[in-house]
Amino acid sequence: MSGLTHKIYLFTLVAITLFAFVYLGFYGAEYYFTDLDQRFFHQQNDFLKPSGFIGHGLGIVGAFLMVVGVFGYMARKRFRSLSRLGILKHWLEFHIFLCSLGPILVLYHTAFKFGGLVAISFWSMVAVVFSGIIGRFIYLQIPRTIEGRAMSMNELTIKKANFNIDLKNQFALDDDFLELVNNSTVSDDDLYKGVIFKKISRRLKFEKQQSRIIRTELKKRNIPKNKQREILRNVRAEIVLGRRIAWLTTMQNYLRYWHVLHLPFALIMLIIMIIHIVVALLFGSTWIF
Repeated sequence: MSGLTHKIYLFTLVAITLFAFVYLGFYGAEYYFTDLDQRFFHQQNDFLKPSGFIGHGLGIVGAFLMVVGVFGYMARKRFRSLSRLGILKHWLEFHIFLCSLGPILVLYHTAFKFGGLVAISFWSMVAVVFSGIIGRFIYLQIPRTIEGRAMSMNELTIKKANFNIDLKNQFALDDDFLELVNNSTVSDDDLYKGVIFKKISRRLKFEKQQSRIIRTELKKRNIPKNKQREILRNVRAEIVLGRRIAWLTTMQNYLRYWHVLHLPFALIMLIIMIIHIVVALLFGSTWIF
């Protein structure tokens, strides 16, 4: 998948998710804002209530998407034979799409009415979604190959060592500027003290300051603007790489802890969801089949 194709692919997934959320909310806004004891008399009740034609369908489709998203990605990680169907990175992105769109449909299936055993499944689903956002952030902080495999420290060190050589050969930059670039990728140890939110805030502030310094130095050297933008883009990528190298061990540990927390919520959600479906079927709840 080329860079442009990948961007179109991601844009499409995001657009579908946002469209579903906004359209369903707009379509049923009047019903969802109606008091629970008055919904029975609303003209959309037969369609949007959890057992209604649309509400029931949203629950079925949403549950199906989540099951496929969870077990499909798990299968891709465990069975090498599936590697020919696409790289792990793209499977992860599709997993995130299905496990974002699915909960949105389930949310509208509930008609924002939560209670009983199903409420545990719903709030577990909410916890899974939010922990998934955190997990995605942690995942992105660990440098990976194009196939999605985490890079080792040796690979990262070699990549960083080759950066200055490539920058010097491609743009004919002087040694003083290259030294400035090197300094911009190495920050004070104080940036890594404290809780994670402070670490992130201080590091991002440091990177922003370094980008401004690099931009100022490029202007002083009277380099053409198109080359300035290209150099700055490369230097920013190197600054981010420096951050990821500095955080590598920490983020790998966080990712392990995240899996320990994320998996139980996902299992609780799936188990109660299956119980809910089985009970509904036993009591004769059907849709279009």
